[in-house]
Amino acid sequence: MARGYWIAQIDVTDPERYRDYIAANRAAFEKYGGRFLVRGGRAEVVEGQARTRIVVIEFPSFEAAHACHDSPEYAAAKAIREAASVGDLVIAEGWDGAMPAGNGNGSGGAA
Repeated sequence: MARGYWIAQIDVTDPERYRDYIAANRAAFEKYGGRFLVRGGRAEVVEGQARTRIVVIEFPSFEAAHACHDSPEYAAAKAIREAASVGDLVIAEGWDGAMPAGNGNGSGGAA
């Protein structure tokens, strides 16, 4: 089964309040098997535009990623996040298949 991912780009508007969000989201992420892959570390925009904070969270499945987002456990954390930041959040299904055929460097197909 393909994993599910939250991919978020965030501009924090209230850093102190955003720390409250980080503390509040833990219960939901633990319940639904969320695991941080990227959590606001160093990022460099090499094409296009991005916000200042990038977060990628892996879940056991696409369904678990959605269930976490829609859960009562996450609702309270989400309210804090919305008060402390602006951003974009996408829930995406991971790829479970083989690499596409191409020139050997993984760039043989569209991203």
